Amino acid sequence: MPSKGSGEFERGYIIPIGGCENWICPEVCEQLRSICLNSDAKALILNVSEQEIEHQIETVLADNGFDRCQTININSRQDAQNPELVPQLLNYDLIIISGERPLQISTLIGGTPLARQLRKSNADGVHIVGTYGAATILSEHMIAGGQDGTTPTQNGVTMAPGLGLTNRFMVDYHFEQQGRLGRLLTALSYNPFTLGIGIDDGTALFISPSDELMVFGTGAATLIDPSNLQYSSMGSAGSGDPISLFGLQMHILAQGARFTCEQKVYDEHWA
Repeated sequence: MPSKGSGEFERGYIIPIGGCENWICPEVCEQLRSICLNSDAKALILNVSEQEIEHQIETVLADNGFDRCQTININSRQDAQNPELVPQLLNYDLIIISGERPLQISTLIGGTPLARQLRKSNADGVHIVGTYGAATILSEHMIAGGQDGTTPTQNGVTMAPGLGLTNRFMVDYHFEQQGRLGRLLTALSYNPFTLGIGIDDGTALFISPSDELMVFGTGAATLIDPSNLQYSSMGSAGSGDPISLFGLQMHILAQGARFTCEQKVYDEHWA
């Protein structure tokens, strides 16, 4: 379950960004700046990887109105457990997690004081962004890997615990380019409570505190809603077998679309 925080603030936005590189386009940066209400917005970038990560995120944030941008490298689990790290996460409006391999990111920070503080910060109003592989770890149920293709299969996805900022959504990235519909459908057959979201390259999905979804960028977000699932053959399927799923709904959200999850209401002209 997501952290309750102090209870004094509205939860911050959760923002997965699709793509196969740690990059945020200027249009998305403008929207990131607009949700940071302080006049002197401050952003923190966490590079979570055993290898060195190179990107220009700090520069593009500074070019789009952020007054202070700082980067911290997390190269080992010992870094994430350092008691001196938690105070360095405070007093930021926006925290960006960058990394390439979801399972490596989860292994480095999962269950550490860093992860707990990220959950608390988001519950207390700090906006949390995940780029590249870090897009998937924001949710409670994380897609760590799986088979490419459009058909769900019994062993078509590898799941792992995520950061747990939300248990309402499950996210996959680099979606349209790699044909990852099948593994997202397989993940939903295991967890039909959640909504599945596949995000294209160059696209950011802004999840508001009230679970309203808004899309910015050059691609789209594919939303799979299993709330009316009538039947799943997952329980009787053998290893590698295709899965039957009846009653799923699919929505495609491009720039200019908004979807309110609780009421299942959409608006195509909000932007």
